[in-house]
Amino acid sequence: MIETIVIGIVFIGALAYLGNTVRKQFTVKNNAGCAKGCGTCQVDMSKFPTIKEQ
Repeated sequence: MIETIVIGIVFIGALAYLGNTVRKQFTVKNNAGCAKGCGTCQVDMSKFPTIKEQ
């Protein structure tokens, strides 16, 4: 009986951990371009030269 409860708690904890990991992969922090949220992947378009059409 106790073993079943402990296994259930461990299983639910593992599912919560995996769910949190998946959620972090698909959410973006600080408008960064990747899941890390550090902003190093973010592209600043104002630094690129503009192309004028003729």
